[in-house]
Amino acid sequence: MKRTDFYFIIVLLAIFLPFFLSTPLYEAYKAFNADHGMFMSFLKFGILSTLGEMLGARISRGEYLPKGFGMVPKMLVWGVLGMFINGAMTVFSSGIPTLMQNLGMPDTLATFQGPLSWGKFAIALSISVAMNTFFAPVFMTFHKITDMHIHNHGGRLSALVTPIPMGKLMAELDWKKQWGFVFKKTIPLFWYPAHTITFLLPGELRVLFAALLGIVLGVLLAVAAKK
Repeated sequence: MKRTDFYFIIVLLAIFLPFFLSTPLYEAYKAFNADHGMFMSFLKFGILSTLGEMLGARISRGEYLPKGFGMVPKMLVWGVLGMFINGAMTVFSSGIPTLMQNLGMPDTLATFQGPLSWGKFAIALSISVAMNTFFAPVFMTFHKITDMHIHNHGGRLSALVTPIPMGKLMAELDWKKQWGFVFKKTIPLFWYPAHTITFLLPGELRVLFAALLGIVLGVLLAVAAKK
């Protein structure tokens, strides 16, 4: 274990431990999160998902910040993407129960908002499948393109103010890996069940849990890169 591994662990503890040790701090977090959901989504994804990519780089390349990684550009991009994820979670968690009710399944809205039950599990699974089938592939592809764009700029902030050559990067994207691993394997085998758990959680915890899954995403992509 390298010294940087200890630093990484210390950063994680510094982020999470205070909320377990201080009830007033946790209550303040919940209140601020309720009033400023989009801003908090930006922070959560910007920090946690970038840490996930750093962990993935450590696994696949041996260091947390390899040359050209672009930590700051990645944090800003993840923050913006996090706001879109928050929006998608809001749309699908509201729309799918309503759709199910319109299809003749009674009381889906009340069931989804009620205590844990098999009915609530079925609704959460339906929301997860819908979101990860229709939203996730576009999101994952766009995120990969932004990663390639940042890499092509050597991780510099100039990537954020330079137009993304979408056609060129889409042509260069490894679609075999994108389809064969990212879409075909991670979506049904990981994201369907993971986001089912997400939608079973109270509303104020869903975005935080989804952001934590970004750390897992970094590990999954690192494993794919090594293979």
